[in-house]
Amino acid sequence: MKAPLVAIIGRPNVGKSTLFNRLVGSRKAIVGDEPGITRDRMFGEVDWKAKTFRLVDTGGIVPDDDAIIPSNIFKQASHAIDESVAIIWVLDSRAGVTPLDEELGVLLRNTGKPVIIAANKVESNKVENEAGEFYQFGFEMSPISAEHGTGIGDLLDAVFEHLVFDDQIEEEKPREIRLAIIGRPNVGKSSLLNKILGEERVIVSPIAGTTRDAIDTYLTVDGQEYMIIDTAGIRRKGKTTEMAEKLSVVMARKALERADVAIIVLDAVEGVTHLDANIAGYAVDSGCSVIIAVNKWDAVEEKETNTIYEMEHSIRMAMKFLDWAPIVTISALSGQRVAKILPLVAQAHAARNLRIQTSRLNRFFEESISQPKGGNAPAPVKGGVSRLKVQFLTQAGIRPPLFILFTSGGNKAGLHFSYLRYIENQLRKEFEFFGTPIRLVERHKMGPKRGAK
Repeated sequence: MKAPLVAIIGRPNVGKSTLFNRLVGSRKAIVGDEPGITRDRMFGEVDWKAKTFRLVDTGGIVPDDDAIIPSNIFKQASHAIDESVAIIWVLDSRAGVTPLDEELGVLLRNTGKPVIIAANKVESNKVENEAGEFYQFGFEMSPISAEHGTGIGDLLDAVFEHLVFDDQIEEEKPREIRLAIIGRPNVGKSSLLNKILGEERVIVSPIAGTTRDAIDTYLTVDGQEYMIIDTAGIRRKGKTTEMAEKLSVVMARKALERADVAIIVLDAVEGVTHLDANIAGYAVDSGCSVIIAVNKWDAVEEKETNTIYEMEHSIRMAMKFLDWAPIVTISALSGQRVAKILPLVAQAHAARNLRIQTSRLNRFFEESISQPKGGNAPAPVKGGVSRLKVQFLTQAGIRPPLFILFTSGGNKAGLHFSYLRYIENQLRKEFEFFGTPIRLVERHKMGPKRGAK
């Protein structure tokens, strides 16, 4: 299999050849101020992270020009797009979005291939901020200066996420899932860890604070490796219950800094406490996916058939910010339903790493946000005085999933939290973001800059 091919695309005179030379480390492409200098495809190789991929530079695309040379340039660029596995779309940050860029955006979206925008000619913070309007196209973006070499590493990192090399096909292994078991003292965290492991690796005691330190333990199930962090609350001899609770929070926060998924252990007998909600809040703030495990369920006397529903209701009321987290009732002592936990953890971990294809995200935007049932009404804003229009939606990151909403309109106060919740719920419904938080960031779209062509 050949090294993967990446195409550099863009309208004339945006710096494609300068970027090509920068990436391949030579001056193979002719560079000049006159638009349209590059007429044929130029190939080179790029070495990055001990891997090599092929790069093709194309002439500036002018799809609406009937002249012979621009028509041939467009044909050459089309071939490069068809043959490539990923596309670097070079845009001029100084000029902003032009009508030709908007046409190219439609063309590139229809390819269904990963596109990374290289926002070129960013030599100042002001220009970098103005380049934010390129997010409207719904692709990943890296601000760069091809001439000075700034931002090139970040661009290559973004490109590499979409490339597969020969040696990766066999060597690629699933990454370990870092799992933190958190909760207030004496809810059964160590007992749960031992039951998951199937052996007594951690000292278990009904005395709160038996576990002195966080212990990392490795476990492999169905080919997936887990690193389990036990974070039982610390309480040294002579310390008060208040101190034990404070230290349990410290331990939880330290573990959450390293964790992908957090199991929040609750005590079914005592019910949900204020400290439980605080610890759960730290898990959400850290960006962890979350599974809620209600322990000691075997000790709950089910005098009525709706006990489990009452427990779930109390959890949802105390932790409204975790309405997306699955709840499982367990007994770490008997092993009741403990076997369900790791499959839920793996499912939540997969969701936090989910990157939506641009074509699917664009279709979702059109159907659920841009033209939802009931018409394209402007979105409510904070204060409720005026309205904003959500114009674009793009995924900017994973672990956890991060989406950027571009708005336009006279009000910059920001979207109302109820509308943000609506968008989050629609994303969860459409793409099944199981057990993972979703980050939504607003950016107010600037108008066209004066003098932009």
